[in-house]
Amino acid sequence: MSPKNHPAPVPCTAALLVVVLLTLAGCGDRAGKAATAPPPPEVGVVTVAAGTVGLVSELPGRTEASRVAQVRARAAGILLQRLFQEGSDVKAGQVLFQIDPAPYRALLAAAQAAVARSEANVMQTTAQAERYRPLAEANAISQQDYVNAVAARKLAEAELASSLAALETARINLGHATVTAPISGRIGRTLVTEGALVGQGEPTPLALVQQIDPMYVNLSQPVADVLRLRAAIASGELRRAGPGDALPVRIVLDDGSEYPVAGRLLFSDLSVDPTTGQIALRAEVANPRGVLLPGMYVRARLEQASAASAILLPQQAVQRSAQGDRVKVVAPDGKVSDRAVKLGPAREGQWVVLDGLAAGEQVVVDGFQKLQGDRAVKPVPWQPPGGASGTSSVPPPARAQGT
Repeated sequence: MSPKNHPAPVPCTAALLVVVLLTLAGCGDRAGKAATAPPPPEVGVVTVAAGTVGLVSELPGRTEASRVAQVRARAAGILLQRLFQEGSDVKAGQVLFQIDPAPYRALLAAAQAAVARSEANVMQTTAQAERYRPLAEANAISQQDYVNAVAARKLAEAELASSLAALETARINLGHATVTAPISGRIGRTLVTEGALVGQGEPTPLALVQQIDPMYVNLSQPVADVLRLRAAIASGELRRAGPGDALPVRIVLDDGSEYPVAGRLLFSDLSVDPTTGQIALRAEVANPRGVLLPGMYVRARLEQASAASAILLPQQAVQRSAQGDRVKVVAPDGKVSDRAVKLGPAREGQWVVLDGLAAGEQVVVDGFQKLQGDRAVKPVPWQPPGGASGTSSVPPPARAQGT
């Protein structure tokens, strides 16, 4: 056969070269894809720390003056003078009003004259009884005459006692003409003016004195919350925050600011209001500058119990739903998992976690939108607004007093 009828053979080296080039092209494509893979997304986390956390309840309440006294006119007469400035602070015993004392001075003078007359009568009857006694012993006079002399002396002494009582009454009535402050405190507006007839028939209200340092705060708490708290303390889940009712109380004003001085809980009532299902509590707080006024609406924060192994988490880290409360936990390999937790009350913008987390675990606080499927993430310390900590902290117990 002629060589022209057969194709020329392809060298083996050329075929091998083609295979090698194709293989290198595939490897280079895979390497390029690996080089352009994005890094794991960063999410803000806090590393939880367990410790004793006080469970703070925030209750509504109203302020009330610790002492209230209504100044009344107990002597009838014309009001001559007001001797104080309305809205000022007064001291106990300070003169506030002057009622016309002339009629009472006249009655006092008449009572003094009656006492003098009774004293003279006692002197006369006593001398006569003393003179009759030896005569009666010597039978110089009848026994009846002596008995009459002794009886006259006793009657004179009784009249003297009555006159002295009338004199004391006259002095008291004259004292009532000068109206003084029954307690120290702040006095309000005058309820009557000079020239008015007061005390006629019944004591006339003249003014109101209120002592606002210290100030009482009357609070109310649902009975269900109280029973739930007591059951948790009895079971050992929680422990009482303080001995008895001596609990510190912080007052939050109507504008949201916190009153700088801490108070204390005085008592909680034993009975429940049948119309509201609330238990009444009363706190006392110092008010040296008069910032708190009677009748103000306030909220009181008091630590009624504490949890021994609780955790504080920023509120945005907890996802709340009808199915329960959950958080996102980052594992050491960067994987994110869902975790159910048990929450207590909120405290200072944070949730108190009673169960579901362990110390040292990392909980996602920021960057939830970056979580996609089971993709690993890179945890970075979360920076709270105005803070510089990526670790959940357990605050110290509140102090009973402070500014």
